[in-house]
Amino acid sequence: MGEAGADAFGGKARGGRRGGRRRGPAALSAAMLLCSLPAPVAAATEGMTDGRIDLTSQPVGMFAIALFVLAYLLVMLEEFTGLRKSKPVILAAGLIWAAVAWFYQDHPDSHLVEQALRHNLLEYAELMLFLLVAMTYINALDERLVFARLKAWLVARGFGYRSLFWITGWVAFFVSPIADNLTTALLMCAVVMAVGAGNRRFIAMACINIVVAANAGGAFSPFGDITTLMVWQKGVVDFATFFHLLVPSVVTYLVPAVLMHPFLPAGHPQALQEEIRMRRGARRMLLLFLLTIATAVSFHNYLHLPPVVGMMTGLAYLQLFGFYLRRTHRPTPSDDPRRAEEMAGDVVAFDIFRTIARAEWDTLLFFYGIVLCVGGLGFIGYLELVSVVMYEDWGATQANVAVGLLSAIVDNIPVMFAVLSMNPDMSVGQWLLVTLTAGVGGSLLSIGSAAGVALMGQTRGIYTFFSHLRWSPAILSGYALGIVTHFWVNAELFVG
Repeated sequence: MGEAGADAFGGKARGGRRGGRRRGPAALSAAMLLCSLPAPVAAATEGMTDGRIDLTSQPVGMFAIALFVLAYLLVMLEEFTGLRKSKPVILAAGLIWAAVAWFYQDHPDSHLVEQALRHNLLEYAELMLFLLVAMTYINALDERLVFARLKAWLVARGFGYRSLFWITGWVAFFVSPIADNLTTALLMCAVVMAVGAGNRRFIAMACINIVVAANAGGAFSPFGDITTLMVWQKGVVDFATFFHLLVPSVVTYLVPAVLMHPFLPAGHPQALQEEIRMRRGARRMLLLFLLTIATAVSFHNYLHLPPVVGMMTGLAYLQLFGFYLRRTHRPTPSDDPRRAEEMAGDVVAFDIFRTIARAEWDTLLFFYGIVLCVGGLGFIGYLELVSVVMYEDWGATQANVAVGLLSAIVDNIPVMFAVLSMNPDMSVGQWLLVTLTAGVGGSLLSIGSAAGVALMGQTRGIYTFFSHLRWSPAILSGYALGIVTHFWVNAELFVG
């Protein structure tokens, strides 16, 4: 590997070639020549080490990449068109694989298409079921008013604007690793909107702080973000190893928050008194959620089973507890005062399938489309080309930093899935680096993460793209210092 592949921090970037080829002028000329040949003839002249045909220079490959770009443009325009993001990517996924299968129908290795597609479906099934259980628990806790109780407690304390800025930020940072960054951001935004009504500057700055904190907090836990979950389920980073990112994540959040602090309004908003009681079983459900996480980790670490098996086992905990709540439900309080207080507000019996139905099905179906689209492009050969350019020519560090910057514009989920599909040969430190950058890079722009997009909708013109953009240099400073901190405190993970 030449100097272009050297790691910026001293080591060599170990980007896996995976059968890829460097493409100089001669290779590009050959590719142009092949494009002029009939498709079967051109395909027969260039193959991959595993029997697949390199279709990157074929019309079917160009059709696939154009279709994916068009579908993702529609995803990015969801806020303006009203077209749910799952629809275009699901359609694109089906058409991409149909085009590939049509091209391979007379090829002796046509079975490779089916095998690759089934492999992608298995990866999606593990991700979907894992997220479905997590979403079900979050919805169940929400139905039991756990989050409403936390919001009421914060609102009633009478904190000042600056205190509330830091409290909501730190709560978002430490709750997102257990729940997820989107749910956490929405909860903290509800608090800010409740106590800061009338102070638009405070709401806008607090929302920026919450987005950065939730994304940074989600980066050091397998449960905090979809990207970290994918990295953990892929097996490239152990569960406990993610916590090496705690200090870099703190730096990523703390730097922009400190820079924003002097510009916050002074004073105290009016305290609002709101009495909310959690419904029966709320605390036990929270314990079951923690037990479910422990089960998933134990199944993966000690029994070497996919984490999704542990999560589905944990879903059975909630189902059995839900059965108990239904059997013991009384629509009216009993004569026992303590029992009556416990059951206050528990008007409708708990229904586990109602909480499952409230899962973000559009998001889950969006993941299906993304996994199959990226998998199809990888089967065609595009990911190998990108892997050679990024992880061999640029070097692992530059490539992983670029992944984070790209995540500010394009959703980090397809970006991270593409990296995992490339499977470059990297040290644990580099895998943690791309996990960090993909997780926190979306904070650079308001449209770069689900948390930012959701809060723009929740605040209705107060927290906007341009109000966030004003503080992007401060967030970029935290992003850069977080990366430097990772190389400093986790230097031993970059060896080997």
